[in-house]
Amino acid sequence: MKYLSHTALRAGAVGVALLAVTTGAALAQDKSVTIGLTSDPSHLYPLAGEELSSNIMYYHLYDPLVKRGADLSFGPGLAESWENVDETTWRFKLREGVTFHNGNAFTAADVVYTVNKARESIRPDLVANIAQISAVDDLTVEIKTPKPYAVLPNDLAELLILDEEYTSATGDEQMDLKPMGTGPYMLGEWIKEEKLTLKAFDAYWAGAPVIKNVTFRPISNPATRTAALLTGEVDVIQDLAVRDVDRVKHEDGFNVVTRPSLLNVVLAMDMRENSPTIDGPNPMTDQRVRQAIAHAVDVEAINKIVMNGLATPSDQYVPASHIGYVDGMNFREIYPLDIEKAKALMAEADHADGFTMTLDATNNRYVNDAQIAQALASMLAKIGVTLELNIMPKSNFWGYIRVPTENSSFIMSGWDVPAGDAGSMYGALFYTRDKKEGYGQVNRGSYSNAEMDALVDKADATPSIEERDAYLQDATKILMADIPMIPVHYEQDIYAVRDGVMLEPRVDKFLWAYDMDVE
Repeated sequence: MKYLSHTALRAGAVGVALLAVTTGAALAQDKSVTIGLTSDPSHLYPLAGEELSSNIMYYHLYDPLVKRGADLSFGPGLAESWENVDETTWRFKLREGVTFHNGNAFTAADVVYTVNKARESIRPDLVANIAQISAVDDLTVEIKTPKPYAVLPNDLAELLILDEEYTSATGDEQMDLKPMGTGPYMLGEWIKEEKLTLKAFDAYWAGAPVIKNVTFRPISNPATRTAALLTGEVDVIQDLAVRDVDRVKHEDGFNVVTRPSLLNVVLAMDMRENSPTIDGPNPMTDQRVRQAIAHAVDVEAINKIVMNGLATPSDQYVPASHIGYVDGMNFREIYPLDIEKAKALMAEADHADGFTMTLDATNNRYVNDAQIAQALASMLAKIGVTLELNIMPKSNFWGYIRVPTENSSFIMSGWDVPAGDAGSMYGALFYTRDKKEGYGQVNRGSYSNAEMDALVDKADATPSIEERDAYLQDATKILMADIPMIPVHYEQDIYAVRDGVMLEPRVDKFLWAYDMDVE
């Protein structure tokens, strides 16, 4: 199936419109698509939290200053250009004529408001490298960073701009129900756990969407999701079950679309002296115990048996394409499956008899997540570590494991880095908690290493991408030795579509209707 870029589609639509305005408009208005997601979004307010279903909605409703493309390239969004005035000063020229869905004009004041609002939210990480922001005029903002910071524009692809007037009047809680952005779609209705509908914003600055009506249906059960596609209830499904891939491939009128994912499924280990679900002192403060657990996790068995071969074992915390990746270093080679060595390490650490702790995991966020958790329990039992499984829907999970992580000892979750740079991950997951504003905010294992922190600081303070890469590679080497977290595998993004749906999966896994077309 050939995919046409949205730009090409738009150009074609404009050409047709010049010849037959009425007919073209009527055809465009008839286009709709129904998409089956694995879960309902948790939020529609972009400063309320981060998870995939919510992120998908955010980027339909809102825009950032800098747009991240389907291939992780970066380009103009609400900012049409930017420049480094000096090593710590950036100037962004904003796009003229942009309006929010309510008709309010987008101005520099909205950008300043959004940055300041983010500082007060649970997402201060979004603006951690912004020291000051000011409006030069209605269409220019100036941002000062604490130190030279080479990847500020990339970071701003994550910051979605709010309407100051509307957001201030509406309040954070209601923003979840009444979102207001500049994005290509507006909220139609949201019946939680049933459906969410979007309507095209035809005054969108980049051009009216080709697909005018979008319906998202949360279908958490994989078999039900596949059935919904095959019976025509939905046009597209996310996360086709690995066991259903061959079936759908052989069904007339349907296609399977795949691409390697950025999502790294990981296991975070608590490194506090006293851990919530472990009796007595926490054994995982001992590096040898963490090494033993790493040696006991059979990622090849998980891939073959649980994932049906549709996953890629993780060799580091970020993919090879990212800044901070170390060529030639492989977690699986450093900590190969070796039960006898794992037992010996447990004995050396005076834990030959093992211990018991709880593994917190989801049952509707990652591909076969509950089955992976069950497999991990069997694997770690071989070295005397008893896992009591605490499996829950993601709607409960994120609040349960939120820092300061008062409930968790061992967590299975996932992390992706669409910015193409390990720094954002390392600063969020591994930087010492409560040490620096905007850093360590999701350090769920309470890991702390002053050398690691210093390397992240240096990476965030250089204007040179090459130096940043070197600092982050050194940080990677420390993490691979300390093992605060075990990387398991990268998922394969698997979609299924009916004939006539044109979908090219994005690297960041966002299903964006604006880039789709339907026949």
